[in-house]
Amino acid sequence: MTTSLVPTPVDVPCGLAAAVPTPPPGDERLARLSLNQATVKPRSLVQAVDSVLRAGLPSIGLWREHVAETGLERAARLVRSSGLRVSSYCRGGFLTGRDTRAALDDNRRALDEAAALGAPVLVMVLGGLPEGDRDLDGARERAFGALEELVPHAAAVGVRLGLEPLHPLFCADRAVLSTLGQALDVAERFEAEHVGVVVDTYHVWWDPQVREQIARAGRGGRITSFQVCDWVLPLPSDALLGRGMPGDGCIDLRALRRAVDGAGYTGDIEVEVFNAEVWAADPDDVVATMARRHVQHVLERG
Repeated sequence: MTTSLVPTPVDVPCGLAAAVPTPPPGDERLARLSLNQATVKPRSLVQAVDSVLRAGLPSIGLWREHVAETGLERAARLVRSSGLRVSSYCRGGFLTGRDTRAALDDNRRALDEAAALGAPVLVMVLGGLPEGDRDLDGARERAFGALEELVPHAAAVGVRLGLEPLHPLFCADRAVLSTLGQALDVAERFEAEHVGVVVDTYHVWWDPQVREQIARAGRGGRITSFQVCDWVLPLPSDALLGRGMPGDGCIDLRALRRAVDGAGYTGDIEVEVFNAEVWAADPDDVVATMARRHVQHVLERG
């Protein structure tokens, strides 16, 4: 008699044996887990949805580039028919240019797309310094002024703007908001039902005030999205691709998840990984690894 052996799953991209079993579809530990499309960036929306469904995840975070490739109407039908929640729509913003008219028009389109897809929040990366510009205060004020023009449209279509602070490493080229406190200072200029903040572990873990600011965000009902990945060393030459799967780096993800939950956030937990090795892996393996790491490094032990 022969014995059928079930191979031990491996984590990507490292190829090492997984430390916990893969949660099966329907496992209650997956109830809040969402795949952000950036984690499987080379794959189409159809492929990403298929991988999420096979893994039994309930939610997906969508990116504009993938929706554009698919077509908005087809993408909306696909998501609706799949039964998946849309945890967020990435991304809007880049409002720091000297002339924000074109950016405002693009952001209004992004809000319309988010509404059509059923996304509750449009993630906003406000932008960095225009080329040749050193006036950081001026760039911030232009972005804040543009937000004032966007909020009425966001309210009209029923989509919140989620301001995402980025690590100071990205201040010059991507985000003039570098801390959760800064993002809240801006968000609090507006009603909480229209403007909140995104808590992304990659960008806020280093901040000595992060727990205090998460609590502040919770008191105001401002947390629109919780995005998870790890900070891995050494950073690649393109620091944007320095994100790792939960557990691959130095962030205490469980502590940040406790802080966000303690602040009253009950929404999806999105895994968003920009990493060339992860992108090269099979998407089903990526999602399975993501589910195991979620159980091992983000949820409570046991």
